Amino acid sequence: MKLFRAIRDDIDSIMVRDPAACSRLTVLFAYPGFHAVLIHRLANLFDRNGLCFLGRMVSHLGRFLTSIEIHPGAQLGCRLFIDHGVGCVIGETTIIGDDVTLYQGVTLGGVTLAPEKRHPTLEDSVIVGAGAKVLGPFTVGAGARIAANAVVLKEVPPGVTVAGVPARAMQSRVREPAFRAYGMPGADVPDPVAGALDTLTGEVNTLRKRLDELEQK
Repeated sequence: MKLFRAIRDDIDSIMVRDPAACSRLTVLFAYPGFHAVLIHRLANLFDRNGLCFLGRMVSHLGRFLTSIEIHPGAQLGCRLFIDHGVGCVIGETTIIGDDVTLYQGVTLGGVTLAPEKRHPTLEDSVIVGAGAKVLGPFTVGAGARIAANAVVLKEVPPGVTVAGVPARAMQSRVREPAFRAYGMPGADVPDPVAGALDTLTGEVNTLRKRLDELEQK
């Protein structure tokens, strides 16, 4: 009964977050991200009970069927939505909270070979945009958004939007719609790199003007 309730909640959450989902039946039979999560639950059950080989074989089957690779040791929360999903990779020690959204090409990876936690922790309601890489054993706080193609190498505070390579904060704890596709910041959010360049250009122009005044004297 608990399993069926979890499946129902997964489907309902996808219906809310994907305007292309025309029916629950479509999600059930034609959404690879949904299938990948279901298959992972079985693989994780084997892994937690010491049946590592079976866990990896089920995980491998899931990768073959969905093009989404989830290590059987990863811990996934409720109502995870992997949208499109092709090329998505979730590492062994990854921990994902509830109501998280991942898009295609996302990597939740590690940067060390040490036998310890080496993959990120994503708290509740995090959105990770297409092609983003989150690399390391740090935490991405609840409600944070990672824009498409960002490379995140350090902790992200709750509610903050980051973008770029390496990722920098674009927006901090402001009121926005509860869900923004691909984790992209609003159109009115300034680019911090462009802002820094504008400041530098202004200083150069001021110095140039001062130099001209000195030369005239």
